[in-house]
Amino acid sequence: MPVSAPPGPRSRATRALPLISLAFLLTAACSTVPGGSPSTDPTAAPPLPGPEDRTDSADGHDSPESAEGTSGGPVGEGPLGTRVVVIDPGHNGGNAAAPDRINAMVPAGPTKKACDTVGAQTAGGYAEHEFNWELSLLVKERLEADGATVVLTREDDEGVGPCIDERAQIGNEVDADAAVSIHADGGPETGRGFHVITPGEVSGFTEEIVEPSRLLAEDIRRAYLEDSDVPYADYLADEGLDERTDLGGLNMSTVPKVFLETGNMRNPQDAALMEDPAWREQAADAIARGLASYLMRQ
Repeated sequence: MPVSAPPGPRSRATRALPLISLAFLLTAACSTVPGGSPSTDPTAAPPLPGPEDRTDSADGHDSPESAEGTSGGPVGEGPLGTRVVVIDPGHNGGNAAAPDRINAMVPAGPTKKACDTVGAQTAGGYAEHEFNWELSLLVKERLEADGATVVLTREDDEGVGPCIDERAQIGNEVDADAAVSIHADGGPETGRGFHVITPGEVSGFTEEIVEPSRLLAEDIRRAYLEDSDVPYADYLADEGLDERTDLGGLNMSTVPKVFLETGNMRNPQDAALMEDPAWREQAADAIARGLASYLMRQ
C-alpha cells in the first residue's frame, strides 16, 4: 500500500507560531479539567488563532521542500509543516467478504491475533468502517490545511485490511510524530460515550511509546470532550482513558499511538450523532485540535 514519504529532517522542538489556518482554538495553554479549575501548564502550546485569523500561503504553491499528502494537496507550510501524522481508519469495507484473510493470525506483540475484524454498525445500518473512513478524511483535511503530512493506512473503503501489524508498520516506516486509529465502539445499547485507548507497557515492545502516547491521549480526550458533545464512556474506561496491552495496533507501534473510540454505535444517542454529517465535521475539528495540541509541544 503506498504511503507518502515524510518531509526532510524534522525538529521536534516547539517553534514560533505564525498566523495559521486552523478553524478552531487550541486551548491547551490554559485548560479546564472537567470538574476542576483552570490551570496553567508551562509546557502547553499557546492558544492558536481562530477563524477570523485564517490566512493562506502567499502564492498557493508548495515550497521546494514540501511533501504531498495522500490527497495530493500542499503540505509543509504552516505551524504543523514539520509534522507527520498517521490516521488509521479502523476496519475496511471489504472485510466481511474476506473471512479467511481477516481471520489469519498475525503478530500482535508477544502473541498473535486475527488480522482484522468487520467492525460495528448502528441500528440503522451505518457501518463502522464507513464512519471511520469518512471521519478520517475530515481530520486529514484539517491537519493538511496547516501543513502536516498526513498518511492514511488505507486508500479507500472498499478493500480488505490492512492487518493490524501492517497498520502499525505504516506509522513506523514514516517515523510519525503521532498516530491515531479512529473507531466507533459496539458496546451495550444502554451505555454511551467515548474513550481513548493507550498502550500499556509490554516488555520488548511498547516501553518507549507508553508515556508520549498517554500525553497524546490526554490532548485528544480534552479536545474531544470539549467539542464533540459526547461524554466519557459510562460503561468502560476511567474518565475516558483505557490502558490496554492486548491490541496489536498499539503493541507493534514504535511511534506514539492511540485508539479513539468516538462513541458507541449501538447507543441511540451516539448513533444519531455519528449518522449526522454536520456532527462528523464537528468531531473532526475536535480530533484535529487535540492532535495539534500534542504536536505543537513536540
